[in-house]
Amino acid sequence: MLLALTDKRTGLANGFLLLALVAASLSSMSLGTISVAPLDVLGSLLGKADPMTDFVVKELRGSRILAGLLSGAALAVAGCLMQTLARNRLATPGIIGIDNAATAFAVASVVGIGLSLAPSAMALAGAAAATSLAFGLAGANGTRGYRFIVAGIGIGAIAGAATQVMLSRVAIDAANAAYPWTVGSLNARSGHSVVILSIGLVLAAILLAIINRGLNTLQFSDAVAIALGTRLRAIRILGLGLSVLLTGLAVSVCGPVGLVALLAPELARTLCRPGKVPLLASGLAGATFMVLADLLGRTLFSPLEIPVGIITAIVGSPYLLWILLKPSNRSLT
Repeated sequence: MLLALTDKRTGLANGFLLLALVAASLSSMSLGTISVAPLDVLGSLLGKADPMTDFVVKELRGSRILAGLLSGAALAVAGCLMQTLARNRLATPGIIGIDNAATAFAVASVVGIGLSLAPSAMALAGAAAATSLAFGLAGANGTRGYRFIVAGIGIGAIAGAATQVMLSRVAIDAANAAYPWTVGSLNARSGHSVVILSIGLVLAAILLAIINRGLNTLQFSDAVAIALGTRLRAIRILGLGLSVLLTGLAVSVCGPVGLVALLAPELARTLCRPGKVPLLASGLAGATFMVLADLLGRTLFSPLEIPVGIITAIVGSPYLLWILLKPSNRSLT
C-alpha cells in the first residue's frame, strides 16, 4: 500500500508540473506588447486564427517558448544528473563552470576566434573540456566531494574572463552578436540549434531510461550499489557524458542561464517520491521555470526586454544563499 501511495505521489507531481508547463506556455503566448486572448491562442494552435494572430503566436512567441522549454528541460536534467553523481546539491553545470566554458567556446565561434565551427559544436567542446579538466583536477575523488566543485568554480571563472577578453578585442558588431550568449537569452534563437537540442534530449531520454535503475542505487554506498548489480563506473561515465551533452546543447540555444539546474531538481525532489532520481519531474520543472522567466523578462518592463538569464539569477540567487547558509540533510535521491 505504501509503495502504491508513493508511486501515486510521483505521478501526481509529474501531472501537476505538466499542467503548470502548459499553463505557463499558454500564458507566454497570450501576454506581451501585443495581447492575444487565450481562445485566440488556442485557435491559432488549431490552425483557425487570422494571419496576424498566427504570426504573433507561432512565429514571434512560439519559437522562443519551444527554445525555452527544451533548454530549460535540458539544463534541469543535467543538473539533476550532476547532483546525483556528486551527491552534492551544489554540483550543477552552472556552479562548476560547465556553462561558462561552453559559453566561452560558443562566443569564440561567433566572433571568429579559433575554429569556425557552429556554436552548438563549440559549446559542446567547451563543456567537455571543462568537465574533463575539473575531473582531472579532482584526482581520485572524481565527481565526489568539494574538490570537484572548487575546481569547477575556478575553471568557470577563467572561462568567464576569457569570454570578456574576446568580446573586448573584436569589432562592436561581432561583440553585439555574441552578447546574448554571455547573459542567457531566448531572443532570435537559431532554429538549427533548437533542432539539435531536441535530438539530444530524445537520445538522452532513451539512455537515461536504460540506466535509471543504476542511478537510483547511487543513493547507497558504492559497496551496496555494486552488490545490487550496478556497474558504477559505466553509470557514472554515461551520466556525466549525458550531463555534458545536455548542458552544451542547451547553452548553444540560450546561453548560460543560471540556477535553473539548481532550482528545478530541488522542486522535483520536494514533490516526488523520496528515494528516486526525479529526472522527468526535473525536466518539467526546468522547462516551466524557463518559460516563466522568459515571460517575466518580456513583460515586466515592456517594451524593454530583460534577458532570461538575468531573471533566473535574480530569482535563484536567494535560494542558493539559503542552501549555503542552511544546508539540508535530505538525501539527494
